[in-house]
Amino acid sequence: MIRNGKKNYNLIVGSIITGFILLLILVGTFYTPYDPDAMDAASKFAGVSLKHPMGCDNFGRDIFSRVLEGSRTTFIVAAGTVFIGTFFGIIMGALTGYYGGIVDEILMRFNDAMFAFPSILLALLFISLFGSGKYQVILALGIAFIPSFARIVRSEFIKCKNMDYVKNAKLQGASNIRIMFVHILPNTVTVLLSAIMIGFNNAVLAEAGMSFLGIGVQPPDASLGRMLSEAQTYLFSAPTYAIFPGLIIILMVLGFSLLGDGLKSEE
Repeated sequence: MIRNGKKNYNLIVGSIITGFILLLILVGTFYTPYDPDAMDAASKFAGVSLKHPMGCDNFGRDIFSRVLEGSRTTFIVAAGTVFIGTFFGIIMGALTGYYGGIVDEILMRFNDAMFAFPSILLALLFISLFGSGKYQVILALGIAFIPSFARIVRSEFIKCKNMDYVKNAKLQGASNIRIMFVHILPNTVTVLLSAIMIGFNNAVLAEAGMSFLGIGVQPPDASLGRMLSEAQTYLFSAPTYAIFPGLIIILMVLGFSLLGDGLKSEE
């Protein structure tokens, strides 16, 4: 985290914020004070207290429990999205960047056609085909994120494929697959990690936006975007309903953004 005698504060602060979010998600995976979906009419709009640290919503559900559950759902959607985008983006980018020629022309023209649409609009198209729900959102956003990762990987492979270590591997008889994924790919890790952090950031915002509009994660599953959508009617009568899910989204985005910037400056 220290480069040329200077501390990388973006990486340090980003790691701290992201670590806190991951701890919150880990806790929510194994423990919530209440059932996130349990309704209690007597606790409707209950204020912040020791019993309910973040208050209760319009159905008397514990907001803290729902924030823990919603954070986990949003994280799973974002992680699944980035995994699909990265996995297929690496394959497409490696093939086009390494081989070039007709392979590059065919795959990158398809990639350009997808890239011409904003990711969120492309995701909405896939949602209309697959339906709405947690796993449908992961699939839709994952497909929409492939072009951006493919472009990044392609540019790195074009830059690396004529370097001496690649030429030496060819002279030693290494196969093209081995050269691509054993020799070249590890040298793109820093750039790829930075892209993954930024992609995670975008995936969190995309999931929150889609769930807020009612076309993402569906009830009874809790997600941070879904909670914001449910809270918009009660902004003045129960502000904590919106404040805490919104705060977690901000921290998620800020943490991964700072991590991405920090990793980029380490290149």
